Amino acid sequence: MMSLQKDLSANQRDARPQKNYEAIILAGGLGTRLRAVVADLPKCMAPVAGRPFLYYVINALRMQGVSRIVFSLGYMHEAILDWLRVAFPELDYDFVVEKEPLGTGGAIRFALQKTKQPHVFVANGDTLFEFNAAAQLTQHLESGCECTLALKPMKNFDRYGVVEINDENIVTSFKEKQYYSEGLINAGLYLLNRSAFLKRDFTQKFSFEKEYLEKFVQDGIFSGLEMDRYFIDIGIPEDYQRAQHECTKPKLDLQDINNDWTLFLDRDGVINHDNPGGYITTPDEFIFTDGAPALFRQLTNRFKYIIVVTNQRGVGRGIIKYDDLLAMNEKMLQGISDVGGQIQKIYFCTDKEAQSFYRKPNPGMAFQAMTDFPDIDLKKSIVVGNSLSDMKFGRYAGLYTVFITSTNKNISQPHPDIDLIFESLEQFTNNLATANH
Repeated sequence: MMSLQKDLSANQRDARPQKNYEAIILAGGLGTRLRAVVADLPKCMAPVAGRPFLYYVINALRMQGVSRIVFSLGYMHEAILDWLRVAFPELDYDFVVEKEPLGTGGAIRFALQKTKQPHVFVANGDTLFEFNAAAQLTQHLESGCECTLALKPMKNFDRYGVVEINDENIVTSFKEKQYYSEGLINAGLYLLNRSAFLKRDFTQKFSFEKEYLEKFVQDGIFSGLEMDRYFIDIGIPEDYQRAQHECTKPKLDLQDINNDWTLFLDRDGVINHDNPGGYITTPDEFIFTDGAPALFRQLTNRFKYIIVVTNQRGVGRGIIKYDDLLAMNEKMLQGISDVGGQIQKIYFCTDKEAQSFYRKPNPGMAFQAMTDFPDIDLKKSIVVGNSLSDMKFGRYAGLYTVFITSTNKNISQPHPDIDLIFESLEQFTNNLATANH
């Protein structure tokens, strides 16, 4: 029994910050070339698949572990700030507003005043690149370079210039825009040594590309990391229209779910009976919903991974003892294991602060799961929960969402953050079984 308990304990993880990435998003663009298809909006706010394009840029950064963002704003900054307050109320962010355009370099330098980390990612608000932050940081630190560029391999293009690197991944030159049959382009995603950059003597207004990258490339202070991942720049109408299709998530059909999929589950109110207005504080108070353990035998056969993600602010507030939380989770794991079910991991966040990256609806627990299980495909993942916070967590992480009405029967469809609604985990499981026969 002690051995089993030890194994069960290993299936739990306190989702406290393991990394603390920080990024700047350049979001002051006018969007002049999009005026024919977009109303008078900042370029990053151009609507794509029902949401501002900036929504996707923010989520891509956060799903790489970026927990804090500084926005560099200018044109119509009020519209962006008003939207952020509604769309991302729990996001840890700050901002700067240019009184007049400072150029890309001036904007970055201005925004760096609000950053805290020694190395800061920089992204463009009109470009979406699904980069690998950990790999970029590793190369950046190992190379000792001042700036590391994310590079995207492309074929048959003339819209971008080419970046050349040597065998040590040091950038050797930037080639002008012209037709290329193949090459590496600058994906507009940088990792910058903050102090080294700020020590340079620039004018107030300057171009990051012309007066920093191209000017100092011969000094060997830039590295480039090739990453063949999804990339789109909505700067021209043709690619803006392409984004409408590529950013639209296909409708969830339970028949499509197979053993390649991952199931994320909330705990209280889904797996066990909730205590509305209060907390489940001891193992004795942890009571499975009717038939819940047996459901996991079916779910384990259906999904590749089953992962529990649960906010437990009661621990941070001193209402729940940490050891009691662990004991409750072990009771859950034991009950499910006894009937042949399995949960690969339980992630819990005890933080009190709403802006904690690891507290739902923020996507930190999904990011941690991706770190621990790199073969999880978020495009083939579902979160099942009984709160709108769970649903927003799912949307931020790029998951499908299933709402359980166990404690909130006033929610109905259509709802922008909900794909399907069921009365209970049992009803969801039964419908899943029916759909696959």
